[in-house]
Amino acid sequence: MSREERLCIALDFPTRAEVLAAARRFGPKVGWLKIGLEAFVSEGPSLVAEVGRSARVFLDLKFHDIPNTVAGAVAAAARSGASMLNVHASGGREMLLAAREALPSGAERPRLVAVTLLTSLDAKALADLPMAGHPEGIARRLAMLAKECGLDGVVCSPADLPAIRSACGRDFLTVVPGVRPAGAAAGDQKRIATPRAALEAGADILVVGRPVTAAPDPDAALETILSEIESRV
Repeated sequence: MSREERLCIALDFPTRAEVLAAARRFGPKVGWLKIGLEAFVSEGPSLVAEVGRSARVFLDLKFHDIPNTVAGAVAAAARSGASMLNVHASGGREMLLAAREALPSGAERPRLVAVTLLTSLDAKALADLPMAGHPEGIARRLAMLAKECGLDGVVCSPADLPAIRSACGRDFLTVVPGVRPAGAAAGDQKRIATPRAALEAGADILVVGRPVTAAPDPDAALETILSEIESRV
């Protein structure tokens, strides 16, 4: 993959106008643009096609429900024109299989990836949840389940990449948020890494939002990350 194909910019804005302005600004320079819950709930599925004129769309809605409901949601999301969709791996085997089977057939179908653990969850946060073990071990088990169910890859923390690569191999797609250039604020994400560290650990696609979109000079911030990616490609 080229340096551009390995970067996804998160369009985490509340309005259509802001999302589309950012898509026009960053889309020609990257391989992917991410639409998340806020923009999708506010503006609806038509936003996907509009953003898709600038770059491929990662529709980040993290479906997690009973299998039949998730299957319907995945089928609907696939019709939106998104090139990548995601579900929560913790929904279980039956849900993951239903999601995979709901995708259209053919080479042009969207990629389907499973969220292992949110990057906002560290060991302390997991202690409040009925999920025993270290974050890395939990993420590894969930990634293996996603692969067994025929999904294309996972969304995972940079910290979990070595374990997931070891368990699932190099051809299993890894989409990695929690990427912060050196010196950037962590925000609400706890398990983070620099672009270089994430790539060295085995990341395929880096997801970056505020360090670019909220930077004093977004274009310069974007080029810095692209240059860092290029040095590792």
